[in-house]
Amino acid sequence: MIAIIDYGVGNLFSLQSSFAMIGQEVTVTSDKTVIQNADRLILPGVGAFGDARKKLAMHGLDETLLAQAKDGKMIMGICLGMQMLFDKSFEYGEHAGLSLIPGEVVDMTPRIREGLKVPHIGWNALDLAKPDHPLFRYIKNGDCVYFVHSYFADKCAADTIATSEYDIPLTAAVAKDNVIGCQFHPEKSGRVGLNLLRAFCEMK
Repeated sequence: MIAIIDYGVGNLFSLQSSFAMIGQEVTVTSDKTVIQNADRLILPGVGAFGDARKKLAMHGLDETLLAQAKDGKMIMGICLGMQMLFDKSFEYGEHAGLSLIPGEVVDMTPRIREGLKVPHIGWNALDLAKPDHPLFRYIKNGDCVYFVHSYFADKCAADTIATSEYDIPLTAAVAKDNVIGCQFHPEKSGRVGLNLLRAFCEMK
């Protein structure tokens, strides 16, 4: 069973529907016992990093998540959920992340050319830095996925498995042992997104 962690932030219904479409048993929950008993975990998120991080801690789910990661459970962070996997974010101040993957989250605005729209919204091709990674079992280099973000993960090259071009290469997906992160939204990325979720469900 897959548990989508509900801490008051995230596009939970779409994620739940996507997993159901690929035949996976899924539940949306903030119950720590359910999370501990799940086979895999999804950490979703939309909005501001600091607010989301506080809500995760307020429910005591940050410690639960860290314990599950330490135990080797497969975890996927999506969009803001991926950003919280890193050491810190500089979105509206400086905020501590979960430090499951080394790196930091920074504003893309000063790093891309003037005139490009921020947030970065829309379909972009994936450049698979590690095409043999099991997350990419059912997709290929150049497949497109859907992004909505203004900040991106930096200083994480060692664990970056895919980037996407938006004037500069932006971190699109990361992986460190049993912890996976996708900056894009698989649940909004059609067939490609479903194939990524399917591959995640098969990873060991």
